[in-house]
Amino acid sequence: MNYENIHIIEEPELLANARNPKGELGEKLIEKMNINHEGLAQWSLSHIKITRNDKILDIGCGGGVNVHRFLQITDNIVYGLDYSKVACEKSCLMNEDAICEGRCEIIQGSVSSMPFDDNTFDIVTAFETVYFWPDFLNDLKEVFRILKYDGMIFIANEALPKENDERQMELIELLDMNIYSQEQLKDYLQKAGFSDININVKESRDSFTGEDADWICITAKK
Repeated sequence: MNYENIHIIEEPELLANARNPKGELGEKLIEKMNINHEGLAQWSLSHIKITRNDKILDIGCGGGVNVHRFLQITDNIVYGLDYSKVACEKSCLMNEDAICEGRCEIIQGSVSSMPFDDNTFDIVTAFETVYFWPDFLNDLKEVFRILKYDGMIFIANEALPKENDERQMELIELLDMNIYSQEQLKDYLQKAGFSDININVKESRDSFTGEDADWICITAKK
């Protein structure tokens, strides 16, 4: 993965859009994220198995890269959900052909109240987005609701908490975000009703700061 000249934290006005990308700056940020998060996506997805029949929802779908990826793996409809209008527009553009074929739907909405029936999805993914979920426990329960029995939630983050890390604290303050530890993520998932929790961690670099960081991916079942 090429990190050259992509330390977004040096561009606070651009980075401030990460919570809800808007306008031209939001479009620019999404384009950067499509590149910056590719390494995380490839590494983390090596820890799950997706079948041709799986029905998948990607929460915080951003520019639609992972939705596009899933469309190459499954024969089922792939859904993307994002709070940002700009992100939904970008995701629709990337997956235009699949949308026209009826194989993909991109929806603007909140994880806190999703427009899906109970027991709908086999897999729900969340790449670099749980930091911004407004009510983490409630939102995990909402994911639990829409998953089928034995369905799986998949979370991939490229940050774990670091004590006395000024750059990370700057990021948290700028974005009003929450960076959860392994223990916190496991605890929240259990409280939401999930079980069979598996955690993988990899030493890497943070695409915001360009500094050493721990990537984490978690799977848990309903």
